[in-house]
Amino acid sequence: MSDREPPGRRVPSPARPVRPGNQRRPGPGARPAPRRPSAARPAAPRPLRLGSPRPRLRMVSLALTLVLIAFVVRLLQVQAVDAGEYTARAERDRYVGHVLAAERGEITDRDGVALAISVDANDITADPTLFTPEQTKIADAPEQAAALLAPILGQDQEAIAAKLRTKNTQYVLLARRQMPEVWKQIKDLKTALAKKAGSDPGTVNVLAGVFQDPSSKRVYPNGGLAAGILGWVNAEGEGGGGVERKLEKDLAGKNGEIRYAQSGGRQVPTAGSTETPAVPGSDVELSIDRDIQWAAQNAITEQVKESQADRGYVIVQDTRTGEILGMANSPGFDPNDLSKANGEALGNAALQDAYEPGSTAKVMSMAAVLEENAATPLTHVTVPNRLHRGDRLFKDDVDHPTWYLTLNGVLAKSSNIGTILATGQLGKTQKKANQVLYSYLRKFGIGSYSGLGFPGETKGILAPPDTWSTSQQFTIPFGQGMSINAMQAASVYSTIANGGVRIEPTLVRGSKGPDGRFTPAPKPKETRVVSEKTAKTLARMLESVVDDAEGTGTKARIPGYRVAGKTGTANRVDPATGRYRGYTSSFAGFAPADNPRITVYCAIQNATKGGYFGGQICGPIYKEVMEFALKTLQIPPTGAKAANLPVAFKP
Repeated sequence: MSDREPPGRRVPSPARPVRPGNQRRPGPGARPAPRRPSAARPAAPRPLRLGSPRPRLRMVSLALTLVLIAFVVRLLQVQAVDAGEYTARAERDRYVGHVLAAERGEITDRDGVALAISVDANDITADPTLFTPEQTKIADAPEQAAALLAPILGQDQEAIAAKLRTKNTQYVLLARRQMPEVWKQIKDLKTALAKKAGSDPGTVNVLAGVFQDPSSKRVYPNGGLAAGILGWVNAEGEGGGGVERKLEKDLAGKNGEIRYAQSGGRQVPTAGSTETPAVPGSDVELSIDRDIQWAAQNAITEQVKESQADRGYVIVQDTRTGEILGMANSPGFDPNDLSKANGEALGNAALQDAYEPGSTAKVMSMAAVLEENAATPLTHVTVPNRLHRGDRLFKDDVDHPTWYLTLNGVLAKSSNIGTILATGQLGKTQKKANQVLYSYLRKFGIGSYSGLGFPGETKGILAPPDTWSTSQQFTIPFGQGMSINAMQAASVYSTIANGGVRIEPTLVRGSKGPDGRFTPAPKPKETRVVSEKTAKTLARMLESVVDDAEGTGTKARIPGYRVAGKTGTANRVDPATGRYRGYTSSFAGFAPADNPRITVYCAIQNATKGGYFGGQICGPIYKEVMEFALKTLQIPPTGAKAANLPVAFKP
């Protein structure tokens, strides 16, 4: 039998083993055989089923969507809604602006001689952002920079450091109006530090953030000459007194501005800039003559020093125009360096001091008497040694027997008693006489501002006549019981010299604007006070004060010239205590007496060494200043003889 069966033939399967106890599978309907218990199998591990990722994806997508929406909304707000505001803010942060200071106008005397000018200077500035630790890589850059700058700028080191530590700004001002040599010192030091920092990585240029802005500084070429008139310019560049303050608007001009892009505290040249040019101030021409001002200031300074007085003033005025040719004060100050000035000397005492004038005021009483035809220069006046009026006993400066004087003699010898007697004739009653005298005092400008419009000027004190005390009724006629300033006193004598017409005093002749055109000052106000006849009569009477041997002003004589003048010696009210202490010594007059051109007034307060009578210490000053002014202005003597009015009469 072969090993291979023929195709199609079925090979029988091997017999199945017979199960024990039951060789055959039961058929239908048979009872199933009982199962044997089998060995327990271990349970299969249940497979780990992951949650669905879709909810998580939805949450992440929603969050990303909200974030994107927020960014889109913010982007729309920045680029569309608030675009203008952000653009403007960026421009502000990028661009910086600086003021272009206007050049202050010059102040000159009547001949164009410079009295106050402006020169180039620098404002020293800094950018605090360039002093931060992040920028400099050191913690104490402000302190190091301040230590270098303090001795150059003459400022406190800590104050400079505090400015350099200022936050939220790119500009601080360290010092105003420094001269060019100051910036040169800083610049040289800054350059040296930069060079060292370039070669030594451990060195920091702590002055890299210090800069300069062009500015100007006020300079007074003549030092303290006419300082009381000129005033000064303060640290902010504004007039702090005198003409500088009075004419601030005209002198200052109008500041401009420049704006430019900056980076790191430096200008970006390619970014462009905008500039509004500054408009220069106007030049101002004063009426004073520098040489006459010098003569007046030198004379009063020497006399105040010699007399050990509190102060003194001299005024020189053109009688025909009212122009002030000189106004000097002592002590004075140098407006170039106010740190050395005495606070009491600042200002212009000739306009700011109010004091009782004394006998120089008698010329107004005599003017009233003559104008009212109450007496003539030759009227006889018997002057006793004492005169009882009201509740007081009046006397003259010296004890004397009964004087037999003319009205001219009363003025020449400066008799208080004679003046009281003369002014008593102005009215039928004392009350009426008071009213008449008051009206003339007011017309002469007493109790009113002079018209100069000067800062701090006093108008003095002149009470209405119905309030005059018993004492004032008799002291005011000879210059006590009222107060004036030196300018008012000078104006009284200029009024007499000008034929009885008062011209308001002036200090400014005109101004020249940036266009070069000169604009004259407005003409001063003129007021007729007394008639020309009265004025000429008074001029002749005032000559007797100087020329007559009996006069009190003989020290004021000027050879070759006819001089009219009046002395004054008044009890002085001490400003500190309000009580009488010391004297006000004065002299006032004009020349030539018969053709007046110049008025000179001098007053000295509280002379404590030597004499104190006005004729003694102010008469020589009058002579010195008047002689100088006459020669400077080339005013010749008239050649006419003096009037020589009689001073006394025989009873």
